[in-house]
Amino acid sequence: MNFRISDLWNWRGTVGRGKYLTLGLLLFALKHNLDRIVAAAYFNRRWTLFNYWLFPGASNVEDSPPDYQRFYATLLVLALPFIWTGVVLTLRRLRSAGLPLWLVLVFFVPFVNLLFFALLGVLPAREPDTDAQPQVAGGLKKFLDRIIPRSALGSAFFGAVIVALLTVAATVWSVNGLGNYGWGLFVGLPFCVGLASVLIYGYHESRSLKSCLLVSLLSIALTCVAIIMFAIEGLICIIMAAPLGALFALFGGFMGYLIQHRVEEFPQSPRVYTTHAFAVVLLALPALMLLENSVRAPAPLRAVRTSVVIDAPPEQVWPKLVAFAELPPPREMLFKTGIAYPLRAEIQGHGVGAVRHCVFSTGAFVEPIEVWDEPRLLKFGVTAQPPIMDELSPYPHLQPPHLNNYLQSRRGQFQLTPLAGGRTLLEGTTWYENNFWPGVYWNRWSDHIIGRIHLRVLDHIQNLAEQRQP
Repeated sequence: MNFRISDLWNWRGTVGRGKYLTLGLLLFALKHNLDRIVAAAYFNRRWTLFNYWLFPGASNVEDSPPDYQRFYATLLVLALPFIWTGVVLTLRRLRSAGLPLWLVLVFFVPFVNLLFFALLGVLPAREPDTDAQPQVAGGLKKFLDRIIPRSALGSAFFGAVIVALLTVAATVWSVNGLGNYGWGLFVGLPFCVGLASVLIYGYHESRSLKSCLLVSLLSIALTCVAIIMFAIEGLICIIMAAPLGALFALFGGFMGYLIQHRVEEFPQSPRVYTTHAFAVVLLALPALMLLENSVRAPAPLRAVRTSVVIDAPPEQVWPKLVAFAELPPPREMLFKTGIAYPLRAEIQGHGVGAVRHCVFSTGAFVEPIEVWDEPRLLKFGVTAQPPIMDELSPYPHLQPPHLNNYLQSRRGQFQLTPLAGGRTLLEGTTWYENNFWPGVYWNRWSDHIIGRIHLRVLDHIQNLAEQRQP
């Protein structure tokens, strides 16, 4: 493997899989240690491998350190030469492997880029050379030759069933063994479902793009059904995860199509390259899940604020929010799916140190009062909370791990602001942590659900304060 310094910035030509893999690992190790030293020496921060996908502090609402923008700006500046080198090396490796150059965009997709890097590290070059000569894949290839049906329909269903069973096992390992509801489960696993099912489908001969994408969707749908039937998760959680899973399954299916399509250039051993890629799926994803678990970062503290204007002065609103009577049954479809919703609020004591209990359909939040500024501000912590939902499932009392300790309320408050005309602006705020990743997706769900809970409570307080029947 010859190395020239121009390999680090010249995007022309090709690079073999051995050089690409070696340079990629060396550059990543150099970049990580540089970031770790800068974070510790200049910003007094701890920096781990998984912080490249999770940015602690960047999503916080009120508790963000004041200098986190400067910290991430510094890391971005340090990253620029490494980004350029990664892009040019990936372009050259794609050219060598005979894959479309625009796939370099995958370099910027969190978590999937690691699987992509592993694939490019094993796929042979388009034109055989000393760095990438097609080789027989040994026992795995012979095994796949024997068990995968040759017909289109048979290989499609065989791939979907086998991949679904493997995915169920991986899901159980992730959620029950590792306690992870993260990138590996919601991004890496669907990507591999689509990729692996299409690799099996196109193992004996190339298939059309449309049929490959349909097979990837069939596989993720069958996986979802299996997860429900094996009592691993409930229906609502599967529905929430389905858009993200389908997107990355299609992405994986498209990658599988490109891989199985290009093997026609090597008629002497057309299935070797698919076998290489399939081996990466079986080995790389569990390794990345273990990496994610070993460097798990704490979830950022988020805040959801909701407000209503009440036609009553703060003095009249205050007693209605400290404790309130039973709410009417929910009309929102959201709360008819099993997601917990508030029923009433009770309080023991008066002032700071009193304990408020906000009773939900699944149990009670225990909320010790921290600030009692009547009639302006009621602020409380959260020392205990009930499950976030009752799962819809064929099995009664299903208790997957995520029902407890993955979506955690930390504190809340009611703030009352007097308005002209004897009215009051009532604002409710909840600070919480969401331990589902990727946050950019799951935080949209949690923010929406908490916002709907707020509205249910605030509308009820408004009705009581304005002396209307709920």
